[in-house]
Amino acid sequence: MGNMNEQQRKILLQTAKKAVSASVKGQRLPSAPKTDDPALAAECGCFVTLKNGEKLRGCIGQFEADRPLIEMIGRMALSSATQDSRFAGDRISPEELPQLHIEISVLSPMEKTDDPLGLRLGEHGIYITDGYRSGCFLPQVATETGWTQEEFLDFCCTHKAGLRPGAWRDDPKVNVFLFTADVFGANWGDIED
Repeated sequence: MGNMNEQQRKILLQTAKKAVSASVKGQRLPSAPKTDDPALAAECGCFVTLKNGEKLRGCIGQFEADRPLIEMIGRMALSSATQDSRFAGDRISPEELPQLHIEISVLSPMEKTDDPLGLRLGEHGIYITDGYRSGCFLPQVATETGWTQEEFLDFCCTHKAGLRPGAWRDDPKVNVFLFTADVFGANWGDIED
């Protein structure tokens, strides 16, 4: 999946905004816009992240798509706003909507790596698995935190997958996958309705 152009990004951000607004206000989720754009109709993974200033308010995604990207974005936006378990007692309110920033990550296919330290910080995201336990960090997490490669991998193991630090390095049952993402976003008021 290549990078989205400006018009495609605009459509995806509008789709996410409408889904977040409807879900927070208890309204019916709008249908995804019809499109003949191959990039918007492609089946690829995506994440939708919602922030209020620097404060995370929701982040949900899927690595593999079961429907076109334009529909996936609406579903992930709704889930980010209403189903992220980290915010079960503190959901986004309708009054908070104007303060939100919506960020979309359109994912490349994942590739298993035997050289986790070959990852490029800020370019690669990681998905670490051990049986039913798994964790992921999007590429932008490394940029936002300033972590080294080892810290990026260790924190994903401990804080996301429930594994011990270094499991990515020496546990043969642990698999590390790399992916890239086209990441873009906008403030609520800057996204056309």
